[in-house]
Amino acid sequence: MKILIAEDDDHTREALREVLSMEGYELVTASDGLQAIDFFRATRPDFVCLDVMMPGQNGYEVCKQIRKIDENVPILFITAKAEEIDTVLGLELGADDYMTKPFGVKEIIARIRAIMRRTAARVGTKAKEEEFLMDDLRVVSTELRAYREGEEIQLSPRDVKVLTLLYERRGKVVDRNTMADEVWGVDYFPESRALDQHISQLRKRVEKDPTNPVIIRTVHGAGYRFE
Repeated sequence: MKILIAEDDDHTREALREVLSMEGYELVTASDGLQAIDFFRATRPDFVCLDVMMPGQNGYEVCKQIRKIDENVPILFITAKAEEIDTVLGLELGADDYMTKPFGVKEIIARIRAIMRRTAARVGTKAKEEEFLMDDLRVVSTELRAYREGEEIQLSPRDVKVLTLLYERRGKVVDRNTMADEVWGVDYFPESRALDQHISQLRKRVEKDPTNPVIIRTVHGAGYRFE
């Protein structure tokens, strides 16, 4: 999933970029309102985070321009201004939610996931693309969640990419290089242990018995497979 971050404060913008990229999101960043509109037209992101007070055009004006281009893309305002009138204005202009600085890492991630769940139907994701079964695990990609016997399991975008790749190629071995390219992209270093660590942590959450996995099986010397 691609997120556009429009924020003129370098520290905040880079902090958001780092945090969200670690969660597996693809990031496009803009430092002013005019750049944000240009980048939105060029990249068509799936989600937009807008600061209110930006040079060029403020977040409210950017929101209005984006809504002329795309009525459905989820928009989250991020700002230091906390007055009720600003919140109301932002929502009336078409934003889906509003949060104020400072905020925690878990809060911003949770807020984005919640907005994506609420707006999934509006955005128009097809059911066959958003939900699939892996053994007794039901994965709902647009919710960034999986379910088993009434239990809800939170997933990151990177988790969903791993599971989707294995599901789409079920019965076939997905080699490590393919997994790294599809899930981590160009930022992945072959000597990194990030892939192994991520698979290990994901198994602990999605497997009934992580020591005897049936969803993410290791094919020694080759890669991973889901039957």
